[in-house]
Amino acid sequence: MNRKRNQQPDRKSAREGWSRVIAEWATVLVVYLFVSTCIVQGYVIPTPSMENTLLVGDHLWVDKLAYAPSGDGLGRLLPYQEVKHGDIIVFRYPLNVEETYIKRAIGLPGDRIRIENKQLIRNGAAVDEPYKVHKTDYLTPLRDNFPSLPHEALRDEGVAMLRTHVLNGELVVPPGQYFVMGDNRDLSDDSRFWGFVPRENIIGKPWLIYWSYDAPTERLLDFSLEHFADLATHFFDKTRWKRSFRVVRP
Repeated sequence: MNRKRNQQPDRKSAREGWSRVIAEWATVLVVYLFVSTCIVQGYVIPTPSMENTLLVGDHLWVDKLAYAPSGDGLGRLLPYQEVKHGDIIVFRYPLNVEETYIKRAIGLPGDRIRIENKQLIRNGAAVDEPYKVHKTDYLTPLRDNFPSLPHEALRDEGVAMLRTHVLNGELVVPPGQYFVMGDNRDLSDDSRFWGFVPRENIIGKPWLIYWSYDAPTERLLDFSLEHFADLATHFFDKTRWKRSFRVVRP
């Protein structure tokens, strides 16, 4: 009888222990889902369009509160925080909102944009862009002299942009829209070819490179056995340790 009595408290304490463990993990899961949904989001750079600011294989935390409405202390929401010239923004690709892109905000609503021989001219003045790189020494229409005649790389949305928003040889950014380009200007698929980014598509801005891994795009975008074998074999020698935990600055 004494053995049975001793077993009952042991079983009860075991059940209580498991209940605590489950409750703790549930709390961790809820906090993780809240943070990843509302505050930060992971993102990996898959293409070289933002070199040398961001490299293929940089794994980022995206600050989703950077451009969110804020409170005024009286329970009222203030308007969206403004995107500034030169901000690096993460957004839903306008032609397919299931895809996420990252570019630099070049034109804000009301700006007049043109490019002459690779030089950005905004509102009539040449813009100094220390972050941009050019990896070709030749000129092509639209990419290096913008706006210009339709080009084979233009999507329908880009054609509509040029048809509707060009005035006196300059592109005029309409209200609620943004003109974006990659820092690697010669290898960036951006607003020059597919049009504006609507304000509601903007997710946030990159905050921190928490890990950088030197791997080709196709490896970064799949979860094949080859990818995991590559990680297992080359984690230490392909990790760019100097880029880890680097704050992304505009």
